[in-house]
Amino acid sequence: MRNSFDWTPYRRSTVGFDRLFDFLETGGSGAENYPPFDIEKLADDHFRITVAVAGFKSDEIDITAQQNMLTVSGRKAPVAEGEARQLLYSGIATRAFERRFQLADFVRVEQADLADGLLAIDLVREVPEAMKPHKIAIGGSSPVIEDKKAA
Repeated sequence: MRNSFDWTPYRRSTVGFDRLFDFLETGGSGAENYPPFDIEKLADDHFRITVAVAGFKSDEIDITAQQNMLTVSGRKAPVAEGEARQLLYSGIATRAFERRFQLADFVRVEQADLADGLLAIDLVREVPEAMKPHKIAIGGSSPVIEDKKAA
């Protein structure tokens, strides 16, 4: 179903929200919903993405962080001859996948763990000291720089 709402007037009156409007216009991340995931806030600057990867081993999953994009992909290793299973019903999806997450500025991947079919990726936002807000004194005199040669 196509979104019929026109975001154009809002795009003209805002700055820096282009990604948000693109997300709203496309209806999110697309039609692909595999594998399912959760995003949770652990603390002010700590987050966790949990991806359900049942049936995948750690060597079949690839996590790549590049600029503001985190990519999680998985591909099952080919079954060796003689190891094939005779399944009567197959309900566990083991098809190849690729999930992309856009990360905010200054967010880095701290660690990733795989346990009980869940891939947990911990993220930390580390804003450089120069980018943090700081108070500016009003009406203060400018600092005096002493010349050591004159003394």
